[in-house]
Amino acid sequence: MIQRERVADNVYSFQSEVYAQVTSGAVVGPNWAVAIDTLALPEETLAIREFVEQELGVPVRYVINTHYHADHSWGNYFFPGATVIAHSLCRQWLEERGAPALENARKQNLAFRNVKIILPHITFEEGSLSLRVGKKTISLSLMPGHSSDNIAVLVEEDRVLFAGDTCMPLPYIVDGDAEDMITSLKRVGKMGLENIIQGHGDIILRGEIDNYIRDNLNYLSAIRKAVRRASRRRYPQDILDEVTVDSCGKSRVLIGGLAEELHKRNLKALYKQIFGEYPLASSEDEEYEYEAEEEQEVEDEEE
Repeated sequence: MIQRERVADNVYSFQSEVYAQVTSGAVVGPNWAVAIDTLALPEETLAIREFVEQELGVPVRYVINTHYHADHSWGNYFFPGATVIAHSLCRQWLEERGAPALENARKQNLAFRNVKIILPHITFEEGSLSLRVGKKTISLSLMPGHSSDNIAVLVEEDRVLFAGDTCMPLPYIVDGDAEDMITSLKRVGKMGLENIIQGHGDIILRGEIDNYIRDNLNYLSAIRKAVRRASRRRYPQDILDEVTVDSCGKSRVLIGGLAEELHKRNLKALYKQIFGEYPLASSEDEEYEYEAEEEQEVEDEEE
């Protein structure tokens, strides 16, 4: 159900085989461990806890949420007694958005019937935080783009970065900001890393990082150009519907085949980020005209 990889001495990554290749991690010390994110399904997070506690023989003392999205944070519940650390916005949005979303999820999937939202106990909103785990130093810093609460976790001695969803095979900005994403990706590219653990997808190795960053920046540039071209037309959404993920330099098979759908959402979100409104589609305009005609007919009849 999950893939496990030892990234460095006492540093592990886990990847879901069920949902969107979502990842999490663990940094293990002699007496306790730090979990970095949880996975989408309860049984996956429980498998991580079992590995750390049973095979490695230490409890999880801290859980770090890179951001508030369900596939990275709802598993907090399965680490009772652990201290949860996150951005202050992560705590706010888990309470405001996560709780109602979990209620809906319970109605659709019995696996979530006993899950509860556990809010972060320690938060920050500027600067950085550090933890010492055995001989390792873990640094938490702001890394927005995918969402405003996204943080990254760097294992300093090994130069391993758990980047949250700021690093994905396809940049995803629907709940974030494209300019923040560009700034964060450029920063990641200058960090001198050995490995990047993406929020979704496979580990990026040292020799792959430069091309990876360049490809993601090129994709963001391509969708920006597509959005600006579409904005010159009466029905921008009709034009954007024709812009495929492949035409913007990314493969549709990424993230378990979700790339095309995420790409379409990116285009719509970026349009709103730039122009302050969602792109108009011809079908929406026709619907508006039809409703206007109906209202006019009613008014004529009343007269």
